[in-house]
Amino acid sequence: MIRSISSGLQQQIFRCQSVRLISSSTSQLKEKECPTECDVLVIGGGGVGSSTAFWLKQRAKDLKVVVVEKDPAYKQASTVLSVGGLRQQFSLAENIQMSLFGADFMRNYKQYLGDDVDLNFSPHGYLILASEEGAQQLTKNSKLQNELGAKNELLVAKNLKAKFPWISTEGIALGCYGLEKEGWFDPWALLMGFKNKAKEMGAQFVDAEVDGFACKDNDLNEVNIRMENGDRKSIKFNQCILASGAKSGDIGRMANIGTGSGVLSVPIPVEPRKRYVYVFSTQGDNCPGLATPLTIDPNGTYFRRDGLGGNFLAGRSPSEDEEPVCENLDVDYNYFDTDVWPTLATRVPAFESVKCNHSWAGYYEYNTFDANGIVGMHPYYKNLYIATGFSGHGIQQTPAVGRAISELIIDGKFKTIDLTRLGFERIINGEQLLEINIV
Repeated sequence: MIRSISSGLQQQIFRCQSVRLISSSTSQLKEKECPTECDVLVIGGGGVGSSTAFWLKQRAKDLKVVVVEKDPAYKQASTVLSVGGLRQQFSLAENIQMSLFGADFMRNYKQYLGDDVDLNFSPHGYLILASEEGAQQLTKNSKLQNELGAKNELLVAKNLKAKFPWISTEGIALGCYGLEKEGWFDPWALLMGFKNKAKEMGAQFVDAEVDGFACKDNDLNEVNIRMENGDRKSIKFNQCILASGAKSGDIGRMANIGTGSGVLSVPIPVEPRKRYVYVFSTQGDNCPGLATPLTIDPNGTYFRRDGLGGNFLAGRSPSEDEEPVCENLDVDYNYFDTDVWPTLATRVPAFESVKCNHSWAGYYEYNTFDANGIVGMHPYYKNLYIATGFSGHGIQQTPAVGRAISELIIDGKFKTIDLTRLGFERIINGEQLLEINIV
């Protein structure tokens, strides 16, 4: 294996798919005035928060919506540091349904977000591989996915080799290949599409960090924020949405969630988990072509093509005892050598000799309770809604989650996809909602 290590600066500025340097001044992202009150306050202006602001303004134009985001350049945002995957290959109906709506949204995104948005969607599907041990569950998952409207096919080892000549089927009993509505897209473009459209409809984005809350009659009614220049402000609100990604647990504690008594003794179980993405190329024979799906090995190692220049992306989520420290976004190249590349080389002989060109790290907003999203009203604060903890699946679920939260606020209930099981009550009751055989 050949590896070249780019400079620290290159590692920090490189992003997946289309490299985007934020060359414009961050002052362009700042609002001229900080509002003192609003109808709905959204904490977090990433994918979920911006989607929620978009849907609220789409459905209720007179609603005054304010979004507070502490990282307006999104240098550490989970949304833009993801690999931008879209798939229906889940085992839970809610995740399948949200992803199906995500596919529908992205097929018609210009009708929602405008003609100037380009998501650069690559419709090459997912290929999830299973050993003998996981084949039965993969079959069960595929059956449910197709019943709900997805379209994928199961391929035994012989058929996998015929369809994808570059693959080694050693240790593989079955593969599930997405035929439609799966692929990957530009997360930055989706985020900016939501944000810019929400602002066009009147939502206000404030560059500030949440510093605490005020409470009245057992409901939160005011947030304290610290502006970029150090000034402290406060914003009164009627409804609040906590969509602050990997920092959601910390923000929750500011509202006494996890430090109080009774229901408030249960914290929001979301914390940052660092994940590495490596970009490599190869001169090996029988290399996977442009239509190669995002392929996931039974041990969780994944890869896909990246653009037209012969590059590939790859990564793997570490086990619990291998979790890297989240002090910074530095990349561990040794992890590629020891935990990613060996599987790549085994699964794709053309990857036996690769050159690692770039890399980056990003944060999962990881739900330590069951690695699934938390969506719904907090059981104590009746004006606080939670939308966080998607554990690596959030970017593809942003259209559906934003719409779902808007339904709770405007209609008082879920109307399109019933996400009741994803509510905070399951955490209080200790009832995990687990994905099975899913990365």
